Amino acid sequence: MLETQLTEVDATQPMPQSIWPVAEEVGLLDNLRTIDKAVRAAGIQVMIVPHRRWQPSDYKCWCHPNPSQLGIMKGHVFAHGEWGGEWHPDFAPQQGDVVVAEHWAQSGFANTDLDLQLKQHGISHVILVGLLANTCIESTARFAMELGYRVTLVRDATAAFKREMMHAAHELNGPTFAHSIVTAAQLVQALAKTLR
Repeated sequence: MLETQLTEVDATQPMPQSIWPVAEEVGLLDNLRTIDKAVRAAGIQVMIVPHRRWQPSDYKCWCHPNPSQLGIMKGHVFAHGEWGGEWHPDFAPQQGDVVVAEHWAQSGFANTDLDLQLKQHGISHVILVGLLANTCIESTARFAMELGYRVTLVRDATAAFKREMMHAAHELNGPTFAHSIVTAAQLVQALAKTLR
């Protein structure tokens, strides 16, 4: 029985222009496409953890919205029914995928059904890809580790606004909570062994 699943955190959203330099440098979209194909071929459960799709009433009366939430409110990032609130055409949910309840801040676990879905599917190992390396991916990975999951980060299947943020996520912070930090090629090679 496969006990691994792929969690795509915000990989479904179009990328803001400020992420493009890092995303292109690491080959993000091509790596996500390659991983998506490999995990599906291996029969691994895909769970998509989308960010809350902003609506005009969001955060207005909140006592303590964080800086990112204030930016979302001002810039309508992830706006429901607008650019940023739609699935990227290459990463839209497919039959059999689990789309987890939208998360409001950075962790895919806080205020969502991700933990319940993982447990109900008998999953103990999560592989995280998507955006952003140093916020949603890192926060979700840390939370996963705290809940007892085995965590794998894929360093070139995520991106951030700056190289320094990627460095912090994978070289400084990641080793303190992730069980494994690999490249997309290493992940695909490991998955291919499960098909033999």
